[in-house]
Amino acid sequence: MGEKLLIKGAELIDCVAGNAPFHKTGNLLIEGDSILEVGNVTAEDARVIDASGKFIMPGLISCHVHCTLEGSSPDPMSILTKDSNAVTALRGARNLTKLLRSGVTFFRDMGAGGGIDIDLRNARSKGLIQGAEFHAAGRSITMTGGHGWMFGRQVDGCDEARKAVREQLKAGADVIKIIATGGVMTAGVEPGAPQLSYEEIAVIVEEANKAGRKTASHAQGSTGILNSVRAGISSIEHGIYLTDEIIELMLKQGTYLVPTLLAPTAIFKGGVAAGIPAFAVEKTGRILDTHIASFQKAYRAGVKIAMGPDTGTPLNSACDTAVEVKLMVDNGMSTIDAIQSSTVNAADLLGISSRYGSLEKGKAADFLILGANPLENIEALRNNLQCVYKLGKLVE
Repeated sequence: MGEKLLIKGAELIDCVAGNAPFHKTGNLLIEGDSILEVGNVTAEDARVIDASGKFIMPGLISCHVHCTLEGSSPDPMSILTKDSNAVTALRGARNLTKLLRSGVTFFRDMGAGGGIDIDLRNARSKGLIQGAEFHAAGRSITMTGGHGWMFGRQVDGCDEARKAVREQLKAGADVIKIIATGGVMTAGVEPGAPQLSYEEIAVIVEEANKAGRKTASHAQGSTGILNSVRAGISSIEHGIYLTDEIIELMLKQGTYLVPTLLAPTAIFKGGVAAGIPAFAVEKTGRILDTHIASFQKAYRAGVKIAMGPDTGTPLNSACDTAVEVKLMVDNGMSTIDAIQSSTVNAADLLGISSRYGSLEKGKAADFLILGANPLENIEALRNNLQCVYKLGKLVE
């Protein structure tokens, strides 16, 4: 039990309905950290906030974040390699606050050196630091010399892969992140090249499933994506080179795509002139158009999509999540689908739908108050964000 709060007269954005109308005037009754009632509801014992003319929607849920990276920098990896674990953790704590203030109330961290993301998650849950709630992956699992090897758990062969999963689970990982292909931000590897084998990926997924954990695959090239989907991965991160065969299998198995459109877009726009490493700019120039085309093809086919910008990559800061939502709209996704990918779909992928992702009775009181209708202009998420509530409390 806790204080009751009645927010009245706002337009409530319905992220569940799936058909118009997507919003309606109503009241939101909060008790403690949860939504008590939604709709035509009053309460004499509640503190009242008049939100007439405002719009309320669930908090954003971002499915691909690296909270320990300094995304406002053109070269965040260089910073990370020079900083101590203590400084890295402090940066991560600051980014948790930035994410929450920008409207991200829950996210999924996709890997940090030394499992620092797990430490940050634990510190937040104990009330030692403030910020958005999140799931942590710990160290991503990569082949020796593979993408992200500097901060990942390097493995070769099925036995090592299995042990690596067990290590992350022992450390407290909520999700297991694998590296199935090369990537843009590691020098000397090709984004399209397969890395972990199908057999290694299958062992990783099997071990994670036994522990009830979901899996996510950094997968950019077609072979690595297909290996991951065949092995039963929960989500494909990036998905740059999708094929008809891959899309058909993703549809059959219900595999999510987290497209991360902002990551290459920011690198391409900033370029070497902004201080981004030349190798990353060169690789991005080769894959950007294909990346966007694959996203569009997957969306048209009906692949399940969840939002995630790859926060922490160059010029892709903890304050920029709403830009990813706009990019999805700019590249053909309907506004309501983009909002759903950032709320109910993201909650489904993370396995937190019973508590998060929509404005429904019994769910966490995580919501945004906007001064303009995001269904009419998705930029309202960035330009007209007036208040963020996390578990029933106004974020200062």
